[in-house]
Amino acid sequence: MNNSIYQSLIKKNTKLAVIGLGYVGLPIALEFAKKIKVVGFDINLQRVDLMRNKVDPSKELTSEDFDGCDIHFTADLKDLKDVTFFIVAVPTPIDSANVPDLKPLIAASKTVGKVLKKGDYVVFESTVYPGCTEEDCVPVLEKESGLKFQKDFFLGYSPERINPGDKNHTLRNIVKVVSGCCEESLDNIAKTYELVVDAGVHRASSIKVAEAAKIIENTQRDVNIALINELSIIFNKLGINTFDVLEAAGTKWNFLKFQPGLVGGHCIGVDPYYLTHKAAQAGYNAKVITSGRFVNDSMGGYVAKQIVKKMLAQGKHLQDTRVLVMGATFKEDVSDIRNTKVIDVVKELQSYQVIVDVVDPHASSDEMIHEYGIGLNSNPSGKYDSIIVAVNHKEYSELPESYFKNLLVNEKGVFVDIKGIYRNKINELEYWSL
Repeated sequence: MNNSIYQSLIKKNTKLAVIGLGYVGLPIALEFAKKIKVVGFDINLQRVDLMRNKVDPSKELTSEDFDGCDIHFTADLKDLKDVTFFIVAVPTPIDSANVPDLKPLIAASKTVGKVLKKGDYVVFESTVYPGCTEEDCVPVLEKESGLKFQKDFFLGYSPERINPGDKNHTLRNIVKVVSGCCEESLDNIAKTYELVVDAGVHRASSIKVAEAAKIIENTQRDVNIALINELSIIFNKLGINTFDVLEAAGTKWNFLKFQPGLVGGHCIGVDPYYLTHKAAQAGYNAKVITSGRFVNDSMGGYVAKQIVKKMLAQGKHLQDTRVLVMGATFKEDVSDIRNTKVIDVVKELQSYQVIVDVVDPHASSDEMIHEYGIGLNSNPSGKYDSIIVAVNHKEYSELPESYFKNLLVNEKGVFVDIKGIYRNKINELEYWSL
């Protein structure tokens, strides 16, 4: 075993590679590249060219973040030949049936396997179910490399905790969970990550424990938000504003301050399905988690139906109505449209023959068309029967009521404030929030 892999990295005798340079991989690669030699590998040559020119395709980092980094961006396997420490940070999505899609992970494992040498380390960061790293990835690494796990190469798992758009909770100041296939590998992996994580590392007792820890972080949030979403449905029937209720309940010291909303994105809306999938394989039907997923997945349709009811109550013919949706990304102040649940609102409205315009100052119209078949308007146009502020982007948070009044057909227009950012600020329009 290569006992000095950490030493050879800090002496720059060898290189670390990050496989997959998206929201997770690129920030990690650049942080390591300030301390050691790094190869940034991505299969998308267009993205690689952008990064060579100090442009983050995900629009999270500035050109200054690339300064002073000893990094070579590539899509060429040959550039991985002299790497001894591989970090895999590729997406782990779900398919249309909410089943884990391991294709990117298996493809990345094949890539690493083709260049793997004796003594090398492979650390996975992608969110997976407990057991996936050893049961699904190791056989691929062994087959492609002809090497034996724990004899010829060594493995670790260190889940990512990147929060897109969050400039406070960054790689450096969030404790990093690390794990290894043996004590020595754990030590080398922990020391390597300590190079870039000021907050320190937590050494998990096994790879499976580290995998499970990551997946329950997002599952816990998902279930808690589902409870609040269900409460908002109940309170709507009772004629009570949910945000008023949460404000009152939040005065108790141990009340957990979750809010209702559309739960999308590539983490909270996806990760629980990895856990329920593995639970089913183990013979257990995860009822609480599955119920939470059902509630959260159905909120887009629920919001659209409430708007339709309100427009019908005003005597409007749905096929003649126009709705403006403000915000298309999965969360505020980011460009990320992956698994956005705003699209559920749009498609449900369209199923009632409602004409829907969507605007967003951060999202790309081309990406929206490619992903969902729905483009963005550069600006609102004409008059609308309803306006939905679906994402609380900073550009929307300070708009006066008069701005919305000017866009609506008349004062009977329905103003929908999904995140409650206009609570107590809308006085003349018909106001509704979750």
